[in-house]
Amino acid sequence: MSEAPKKPFALRLDPALYDALQRCAAGELRSVNAQIELMLREGLGKRGVKLAPPAMRRRGRPPKGDGMKDEGEE
Repeated sequence: MSEAPKKPFALRLDPALYDALQRCAAGELRSVNAQIELMLREGLGKRGVKLAPPAMRRRGRPPKGDGMKDEGEE
C-alpha cells in the first residue's frame, strides 16, 4: 500500500520568513517542508476546514518475508 504522491509546487517566501520556518523545523526535528505542511494543517483546522489525517509512513526495516532474499539465501 503506497501513499498518494504529494503535489509539488514552487513557493516564494521572504528570506526572513524562511529562516524562521527553518529554525522552527529544526527545533522540532522536521524538514522545512514538513513544518510548512504541519502549520498549514493547523491553520486550516483553526478555521474549521476538515482534512483527512495525513497518511502515516511506516518506519524502520520492512518485515521479513517481503520477497527479498538476504545474502547467502537461496
